[in-house]
Amino acid sequence: MASSPRRGSRPSWRDRAFVVRTYDFAEADRVVVLLTREHGLVRGVAKGVRKAKSRFGSRLQPFVDIDVQVYPGRASGLATITGADTVTYYGHKLTGDFERYTAACAVMETAEKLAFAEADPELFALVREALGALERGGHPTLVLDAFILKATEHAGWGLSLFHCANCQAPGPHKAFNAAVGGAVCTNCRPPGSADVDPETLHEMWLLQHGHPVGAERAAQIHRLTAAHVQFNLESGLKALKIMEQA
Repeated sequence: MASSPRRGSRPSWRDRAFVVRTYDFAEADRVVVLLTREHGLVRGVAKGVRKAKSRFGSRLQPFVDIDVQVYPGRASGLATITGADTVTYYGHKLTGDFERYTAACAVMETAEKLAFAEADPELFALVREALGALERGGHPTLVLDAFILKATEHAGWGLSLFHCANCQAPGPHKAFNAAVGGAVCTNCRPPGSADVDPETLHEMWLLQHGHPVGAERAAQIHRLTAAHVQFNLESGLKALKIMEQA
């Protein structure tokens, strides 16, 4: 449990969180990047968690929904993470399966790039939904693609998958261009656009709006979704590149 705050310090808070990533700090500490439900993206130090018998440290790992206690840092400084209780552990079927593990890593990496230092309960819920679907045996790339399509739509730069992304002419259309923003009509189609079955775009629309689809077009859906997110994120996603090399 967390100790009482020192006199004059800023009050602590509790929130639900996922660990996005960690890195070692000092001799026994660790810096932990958290995606929280009500405080957005938070960077904090967890002291002493690298010690062999630290139960606290065992909870601060990826794919765990935790209830965390945090003392805010000074302006532009690191917060201090003083407590964490496990709510749900999603890693049982992820850490031993390469496809599921890399898909889950891509979910967390995407979430970090889309998050800000402010409340975003919907993004938090989308991460929890994706990890739960992966653990329950959902198709790895379709789960990841559904997350990306919904999360980027929530962030304000979702794909246009029926109307032409350039001129808004109604579809169905037979070409896709990530730089333009999705489906493109014959008149607007730029060089380098991908030929695509209109039904593939329809299934992407279904995923974007929370509906399940079959795996028949999973490869093309993933190719187009990956092109979308890699184009719009300046540094791309490392986990997606690893998936492509496997």
